[in-house]
Amino acid sequence: MILILIGFLLLGTANAAPQITFNRTELEIHMDDVTSVPFTIEGLTSGVSRVNLTAISSDWNLVQVSAPIFDPALIQNGVYKSFVNTTGIFLGNAEVSLFLSINGEAVKSDVINIIVIRKVRVVDTLFTASVAILVSILYINFGCAMDWDVCIKTIKRPIGPLIGCLCQFILMPLISYALAIILFPDSPEMQLGIFFTGISPSGGASNIWTILLGGNLNLSVTMTTLCTIAAFGLMPMWIFTLGKHIFERGNLVMPYNKIATFAIGLIVPLGLGYLIQKKLPRVSRILVRIMKPFSVLLIIFIIIFAIVTNSYLFKLFSWKIIIAGMGLPWLGFIFGLIVAFICRQPDQDIRAIAIETGIQNTGVSIFLLRFSLTQPAADLTTVVPVSCAIMTPLPLTILYIIKLVLDRRKTKLAASREKLQNPQTFVAVPAANSSTRLNQTT
Repeated sequence: MILILIGFLLLGTANAAPQITFNRTELEIHMDDVTSVPFTIEGLTSGVSRVNLTAISSDWNLVQVSAPIFDPALIQNGVYKSFVNTTGIFLGNAEVSLFLSINGEAVKSDVINIIVIRKVRVVDTLFTASVAILVSILYINFGCAMDWDVCIKTIKRPIGPLIGCLCQFILMPLISYALAIILFPDSPEMQLGIFFTGISPSGGASNIWTILLGGNLNLSVTMTTLCTIAAFGLMPMWIFTLGKHIFERGNLVMPYNKIATFAIGLIVPLGLGYLIQKKLPRVSRILVRIMKPFSVLLIIFIIIFAIVTNSYLFKLFSWKIIIAGMGLPWLGFIFGLIVAFICRQPDQDIRAIAIETGIQNTGVSIFLLRFSLTQPAADLTTVVPVSCAIMTPLPLTILYIIKLVLDRRKTKLAASREKLQNPQTFVAVPAANSSTRLNQTT
């Protein structure tokens, strides 16, 4: 009886289906590199025939795999060990699996997650470090430029700043979240890119555009200051509420420590600027003078440097990325204008509020994404704020050109009206000259 049971057990193990396993569940590879991934097949016999081994990638645009050649001579004690070659094509994650066909029966392996990242280059480190340094310097300038007396006066009657802050930190995060869900339903990385841009404070360029388009500069500077201060509390609030759902959908780790470090890292230069304003007023005045051009240079630097060092971003530029880059700031302009108009604000205040709502500090969003996320998510999400930075000035530039044309027409019309209203002033001089000539001849 015992011998019969042993025979059944041996027969069962002989007929058991082979098992295919990888040596690990996750592997990071670099773009354009070929990496060998070991695997093991157990439960084979030395006399197997008609064996076909196939490698499958869940996304051939990210990871390509070459089908390994099955060699029966490598079977030792029913175990077969070999490797499959994987090639990183582009940034992202893809699952690789193997299919084994023995005598017409198919066996599927477990799955290994292949993460494709870029090679760490010196220029990437310089870009990240330079953005961090420049943003810190900009916040030192903000600390120097704060006029607490003006802030107190504005706070006593805070209608304009309240409208601006509500548009900036209520409408823009909701708009960015809605755009993220509509445009990128299956891409949590892109959702984070547009959402982090939407929760960022207003950009320093808003003050410059407010001047160019005839808005209320004092209101614009006050809103920028208050939004910058409020961002320390409101940005983490949005990240830990709506942003938490995006992190969960993408199986991404919520970077609590890095976000806290980021917030503290911005408070320190802001406080340093305040101390410079109080202790070194001359230095503070110099820093305030260079704040606006420095803000413009920072935006230009980030855009150009990001494009040059991260040319791969243009492979990600699709119509959805372009729509996201246009939709977020342009909708901000429109909704800011509508809310300010409904609240019956003056024309100059309406312009300032609309501009302040639509212009986001893309440098802060890129900085936050770079320091908060791991690769390749940090690289993939950068494309959205870069797209927003490129698309934001387009309608403002068109409006500025229209304003210049209209101002010139108004000047010409005013001059022609003066001629029509006072025609004698233009003919009195020659008439007087002719009369004097007649008197001289007589």
